[in-house]
Amino acid sequence: MAALSLPSRIVIGVAACAVAVIVAIHLAMMFLHVAPQNTLSKQQGSLISDYVYPEYEQNWKLFAPNPLQQNVAVQVRAQVRAEDGSSRTTDWTDLTARDGRAILHNPLPSHTEQNQLRRGWELFVNSHNAQGRPIGTRGELAERYIRRIVMFRMQGEWTAAGGRVERIQVRSRTAAVSPPPWSTEKISDKPVYRVQPWWQITSADLPEGANSQ
Repeated sequence: MAALSLPSRIVIGVAACAVAVIVAIHLAMMFLHVAPQNTLSKQQGSLISDYVYPEYEQNWKLFAPNPLQQNVAVQVRAQVRAEDGSSRTTDWTDLTARDGRAILHNPLPSHTEQNQLRRGWELFVNSHNAQGRPIGTRGELAERYIRRIVMFRMQGEWTAAGGRVERIQVRSRTAAVSPPPWSTEKISDKPVYRVQPWWQITSADLPEGANSQ
């Protein structure tokens, strides 16, 4: 530091202070989100929720007494309008399986591969009714979030031969985790599908810089 010029030291100091403030705000928001309700969290509940959801939502389903006992896969397909005006429907793509392959044998998997799709889908399921309709503003937010994840990951693949994505459809495939060999528990291994209606894609659902036309 002593070898740096005064302007350089000022810039570094300001940057360090800015980072410290951002980290402090993030930790405070997360603490207020997971802590028991108090006066501050009640007064600023809307602000805290807007910051936390959907990227930083917390849950504890890894631990007893209610650990997850199902494998849930999120699968997507699209209707693509070609440049000649014809339309085609793609095959289903298992996004969860792709994340799993990226994580397998990777000592340092990314947060995106581990949690982005999984947490986004949990938020979606918890904020929609059995008919797939959103429950309140959180449901609408979760739906937009899933559309953006799908388009960010799949738009280039779906439109590699030209055209544009008009609609997408998302479904989940849920299968029970098989019991250990020594267990006498009997569980059906038949998967259950939860299929959402087709969603129209707009420019707001596309990755930054992409064109919907």
